[in-house]
Amino acid sequence: MTDRFRLTLAQLNASVGDIEGNAARARSAWDEGRAAGADLVALPEMFITGYNTQDLILKPVFHQTAIAAIEALARDCAEGPALAIGGPALEGTELFNAYYILQGGEISAVVRKHNLPNETVFDEERLYASAPLAGPYTVDGVRIGSPICEDSWHADVPETLAETGAEFLLVPNGSPYYRGKLATRQSHMVSRVVETGLPLIYLNLAGAQDDQVFDGGSFVLNPGGALALQMPVMEEAVAHLDMVRGAQGWHAEPGALAYIPDSHEQDYHAMVLSLRDYFRKTGFSKALLGMSGGVDSAIVASVAADALGPENVRCVMLPSEYTSEHSLEDAKTVAEALGCRYDFVPITQGRAAITATLAPLFEDRDEDVTEENIQSRLRGLLLMAMSNKFGEMLLTTGNKSEVAVGYATIYGDMSGGYNPIKDMYKTRVFEICRWRNANHRDWMRAPAGEVITPRVIDKAPTAELRADQKDSDSLPDYPVLDGILGILVDQDGSIADCVAAGFDRADAARVEHLIYISEYKRFQSAPGTRLSKKAFWLDRRYPIANRWRDGGR
Repeated sequence: MTDRFRLTLAQLNASVGDIEGNAARARSAWDEGRAAGADLVALPEMFITGYNTQDLILKPVFHQTAIAAIEALARDCAEGPALAIGGPALEGTELFNAYYILQGGEISAVVRKHNLPNETVFDEERLYASAPLAGPYTVDGVRIGSPICEDSWHADVPETLAETGAEFLLVPNGSPYYRGKLATRQSHMVSRVVETGLPLIYLNLAGAQDDQVFDGGSFVLNPGGALALQMPVMEEAVAHLDMVRGAQGWHAEPGALAYIPDSHEQDYHAMVLSLRDYFRKTGFSKALLGMSGGVDSAIVASVAADALGPENVRCVMLPSEYTSEHSLEDAKTVAEALGCRYDFVPITQGRAAITATLAPLFEDRDEDVTEENIQSRLRGLLLMAMSNKFGEMLLTTGNKSEVAVGYATIYGDMSGGYNPIKDMYKTRVFEICRWRNANHRDWMRAPAGEVITPRVIDKAPTAELRADQKDSDSLPDYPVLDGILGILVDQDGSIADCVAAGFDRADAARVEHLIYISEYKRFQSAPGTRLSKKAFWLDRRYPIANRWRDGGR
């Protein structure tokens, strides 16, 4: 009877659609495990296709190619440890989210997912069939149960596996980040360990796909819930884990416990990772953005420089007559502190030409927000021209507070390909700026130190589209606005909930109205890093034409 069993846990970054590349990464992990004397090399959920595939998985040629790649891996990895890898499986006409066990040149077992998540960013009920409950598989005489991701968040699958002879649980995951997610995962997994009495190995993807960040953070729990191994968050890693059978059954020998950063660092790292992967996986290497001298463009420039390297980031100041000297100085100071290229492109002449062109049509009409938006749209036009000419992706810089209430100009400052701060409220942007000034990590490619001058953080926010303009002229102060948005958006709360929390009813009703009438803007906005469970895109899907208003019910 086997008394020791070594697993190689490969917390790696898969790219959606790169079946050949993902297979090569799996083969490399298998080689590393074989060299380390592993009995089983394990990769996360749906690794062969990348995750989250959305409807791409429904294309027959795609899932058939993925299955063929797994069959080829089985043949190539015949001499050495078993290989466990996630991928699609066909049974008749039904498609499953599955976990393959490859041994001795063939597929020895296929585990099919039972519980299909159908909330937040997941639509698995429309993509996959639900498999019946099943038992464990065997590797070198050891019976292993693999609840696939969501299957481990419910008691039924792990309990069935324990009752049918599983000796420990290996849980493959494609679990995306939101603030506080690691603690939530560990709480659920401790419950599974207590219920089954079995050790549990939680193996997660690392890397980013569109808006979703897969934050790794794989871990191992021994019976009773004690933490035996903690892999790093937001990073790829490979760990070798030794399971030992004693008088009380199997347990994991203690391994390294990686440092777990606080929520500010995890948010910032998530933005850097998502931007870096979005560029790499879409074929871009260079970025540009409009620098206003404000806090939002400063933090986006910092994220971009840390993700891509400052030599690959162009910061462009596009001033009008309303741009203050402080803004001119601050934009340049931030760009230079980060080490980015800084360009100065005034919009005065272009704005005059557009104003003259429209003058016959606008005759006898007072200036209003139309003229303000012309400035923003002219900046968008110029930045997109630079993007086309230089092959640099334009980044947008609207925070979640602005995105929520439509305090942005569609086809203007909303132009661009990606927005790292799309799911970060303004009040937290200030906090993250201070965090970045005080901290530096080895995954950051820009310099350490005070890269965002304090005046940028401390001054009153303004769009500078008219004389003496401040954001507070159009919106409640950001602490109030963000408090109301936290209730209405993140908690799906009501006007009454806002009032109960101490906010003015008129402010709450106004903010609710702005949220609803801005849906058409969000529908056309760039994707951005998901940091919460209520990010604007897949987490929150609302109609554009919408007459509903709470009215304080």
